[in-house]
Amino acid sequence: MIAKHVFYEGRVQGVGFRYTVRQIAKEYEVTGWVRNLIDGRVELLVSGDAEEVDGFLETLAESELAGFIKGTQEESASPESLEGLRGFEIRP
Repeated sequence: MIAKHVFYEGRVQGVGFRYTVRQIAKEYEVTGWVRNLIDGRVELLVSGDAEEVDGFLETLAESELAGFIKGTQEESASPESLEGLRGFEIRP
């Protein structure tokens, strides 16, 4: 199990970004959440097997959202930070 914490920059709010992320997550065995930040970025935390997490993030990067993303900052996170969470949710 791995976890990744990702921040997306660009025109990533007001374009259905979080809802598309949640839809893509349904295709993978991952848990996590996505939320808008006050500074205009979108924050994502995802956990699962390495192949599933990497596939999810790759699909997201190649999706219709790609045109809105101008920058990405990705770092490793602790899978324990998502312990007890089921599925993938949109957070306020």
